[in-house]
Amino acid sequence: MKKSLHLKKWHRPRLLIVGCGDVGMRLLPLLRERFRVFAVTSAPARCAELRAAGAIPIVANLDLPHSLARLARLAPLVVHLAPPQADGDHDRRTRNLCAILPERTSVVYVSTSGVYGDCGGAVIDETRAVAPASARARRRVDAENVLRGWARRRAGRLAILRVPGIYAHDRLPLERLSKGTPALQDADDVFTNHIHADDLARIIATTLYRIQPNRVYHTADDSNMKMGDYFDAVADAFKLPRPPRLSRAALQSQVSPLLLSFMSESRRMSNRRMKLELGVQLRYPTVATVLGTM
Repeated sequence: MKKSLHLKKWHRPRLLIVGCGDVGMRLLPLLRERFRVFAVTSAPARCAELRAAGAIPIVANLDLPHSLARLARLAPLVVHLAPPQADGDHDRRTRNLCAILPERTSVVYVSTSGVYGDCGGAVIDETRAVAPASARARRRVDAENVLRGWARRRAGRLAILRVPGIYAHDRLPLERLSKGTPALQDADDVFTNHIHADDLARIIATTLYRIQPNRVYHTADDSNMKMGDYFDAVADAFKLPRPPRLSRAALQSQVSPLLLSFMSESRRMSNRRMKLELGVQLRYPTVATVLGTM
């Protein structure tokens, strides 16, 4: 019996996770019983953690193309969770990965809602044209385009998940609230979108089973909140002072350029396609669902 179980494990389909951070670790329990999962890490010290979670660790670095040779033809399924490098308008890491991906690989790429830039608070679906306003978002658009080009040339299957703000019980802006970092006054505030990290992991797993070639999905929950209201709700749940509200002009001198860029983009993402085509049922449909249990 033990021998047959061992053989069954070795004959599972192979799957490669590139960039196995918090979301990847939440994804592993959903995949390890059906797949033989390989997880890429650039930190050898993480190998024991990944092995304990049920993955086979592979030490490689997307910034070092020569280290990726062992990934070629390793698995027909790939979950690409690695962010771009921190500079430039092109995602060199995704370009290096595509260089070793074989034909007919199925790839799920976790991108960002930032590719849309500011939408003025409009409700948008996946047909909205991208308009990245920051170098960070332009790198993500580049990654999407590079992956699309790879899929066309190599008969690959690609699904792109555009992800908004990820949160969880241990991923809330408590430090920001404790510091009293101000938020925008309601008249200047922006609509933001959210997804619980556990729901995102489940959506990624579902997409692997139901992947449609070259399809984009919004992986957002049903919340309809402005950013300041989100901070207020978290503050109330943890009995912390609500952040002071300032005008946009007054705020510019008090927050970092990175934070200000997030406060300059307003959009509401429709998740209709995700629900209809992938059959996703959110475990945490709104931020209030989670905060109400605290």
